[in-house]
Amino acid sequence: NSASTKMDGVDNTSFVVRSLNLFTTSSDDVSVSDLTSHEVDDDDSSDLLYKVDDAPAWYACVAFGIQHYLVALGGMVGLPLLLAGPLCIPNDDDGDVARAFIISTVFFVAGICTMLQTTFGIRLPIMQGGTFSFLPPTLAILSLPHNKCPPALPSGFNNVSYTLYNDTDGSIIDGTEVWQRRIREVQGAIAVSSCLQILLGLTGAIGFLLRFIGPLTIAPAVALIGLDLFSTAYGDASTQWGIAMFTSFVLILCSQYLKNVNIPFPHYSMKKKFTWKKAPIFKMFPVLFALVLAWLLCLILTECNALPSDPDNPAYKARTDIKLNVLYKAPWFRFPYPGQWGLPRVTLAGVIGMMAGVVAGIVESIGDYYACARLSGAPNPPTHAINRGILMEGFGCLLAGVIGTSTATTSFSENIGAIGITRVGSRRVLQVAGFIFFILGMLSKFGSIFVTIPDPVIGGLFCVMFGMIAAVGLSNLQYVDLNSPRNLFIIGFSIFMGLTVPEWMKANQGVIQTGVMEIDQILSVLLETSMLVGGILALVFDNTIPGTESERGIVKWRNAKNGNEVLDEKTLLQQEADCYKLPFPTNCCSLHSIFRFSRYIPILP
Repeated sequence: NSASTKMDGVDNTSFVVRSLNLFTTSSDDVSVSDLTSHEVDDDDSSDLLYKVDDAPAWYACVAFGIQHYLVALGGMVGLPLLLAGPLCIPNDDDGDVARAFIISTVFFVAGICTMLQTTFGIRLPIMQGGTFSFLPPTLAILSLPHNKCPPALPSGFNNVSYTLYNDTDGSIIDGTEVWQRRIREVQGAIAVSSCLQILLGLTGAIGFLLRFIGPLTIAPAVALIGLDLFSTAYGDASTQWGIAMFTSFVLILCSQYLKNVNIPFPHYSMKKKFTWKKAPIFKMFPVLFALVLAWLLCLILTECNALPSDPDNPAYKARTDIKLNVLYKAPWFRFPYPGQWGLPRVTLAGVIGMMAGVVAGIVESIGDYYACARLSGAPNPPTHAINRGILMEGFGCLLAGVIGTSTATTSFSENIGAIGITRVGSRRVLQVAGFIFFILGMLSKFGSIFVTIPDPVIGGLFCVMFGMIAAVGLSNLQYVDLNSPRNLFIIGFSIFMGLTVPEWMKANQGVIQTGVMEIDQILSVLLETSMLVGGILALVFDNTIPGTESERGIVKWRNAKNGNEVLDEKTLLQQEADCYKLPFPTNCCSLHSIFRFSRYIPILP
């Protein structure tokens, strides 16, 4: 970076030099808080260490990339563990190995999708990974009658482990085929429904639909993702409430109460040898602290025999010695490949139900694009960049469905929040983070480590994470007029019905009888998906009930500038062109002569 760079009309020479000194060997003792405490205006991007187009040194990229990896770790590990039960993966050694393989596959695909999105897609520093948006329709598909898990083989029936039996005819069923058949149906639904996302991005339909999607649609849809999963967090946390609450306590303590505490750590330089620096460690790694300390507590309680050894006792799942065999059975290297679980199986009900996840993922991602642009010092994304971002997410979902991650991919809101905390908005950092995910996804031993995490530890993390997901959705209400009875009705009714209708459907299985089994399955999947019910209601009411764009929050949401900075149209267009241009020429004479109609392609600048 040029030391003579001026940002926001302020000479930031000393700021840039001091920022770079954080990673040089000849720097003085500078704390991270000093780097962000210079007096400038209230612009959100004014105290960024690196903006979206900046390229830190390679070792700085690696350090920041690992940090993003740790932030995304909880969500990416949690989803496969969450779906293990509905997929009928047994709780034995072979089942634990299967979990490790799925986790490694999630890492592998997330790395590829992140590199594609940051390089050819929206080109903002956004992590791609397994999303909770697709979880409700996935659970609805797995709850259909033909996907009901068969009972486990009775104890003493024979000495063959990892088998199930069909209680209708008493035949023995291979346990591997039981869960792989279910994941193949999920794969097929994700792969085919992702074609809708690809089509919407490629044709530019997203740019057209943006006029109908506002914060009053996004808020209920995203909030219901977190609210609908409270039973999942309760299920894991209730196995041992003490450990679960300890995990949540450490996470809250580090991320909220100790976030401004700078911890000194040793630093080596060729000039001054060992020196001491300060950094807000608790703010940077709250998930890691909570995970390690809670895991250590479970280990101590296990070694002291303070936890029950009876598998029928729920607290038994807090022990750390019940899944150790997976570390020995998992191979060191494994390359995830398309069709590794078999040929994906496509069902009409599954595809249409999964399209609800596609719609929710698109709505959530659009909100993430605007938030990430503000935090990384980039102008608001133009329509062609949004179209391209959705197109690339569609390819990512297609790849996830073909390879078999058990879930689709989308933008990770947690990592966007990390940009606001660390003040590092460089695109290059996320490209390096994607490469780290890609490499670690091929090391199955690494993925198997996280399978051994006790259930109450995961439950404690979920209690905070799911609450944050709901809060991220509700945060979109900052743009709307909350004194308007119209808006209050839309928010309250859509959220309430989004919780009520799916709960009624789950309590009355088979209540829909149209005479056509496929239609019954489609309606069941759709009505059991909270975010779809609430999101559709909010979308319809927001676009049919009279209200001004200012009242609906459309003006503030779409036209938000970087902090308090207001730019003229010419400067803004030039910044958009510089930030969101593709990494290869699109305006040279030869290309224009060949692709003379490229101006009409919605994904090109």
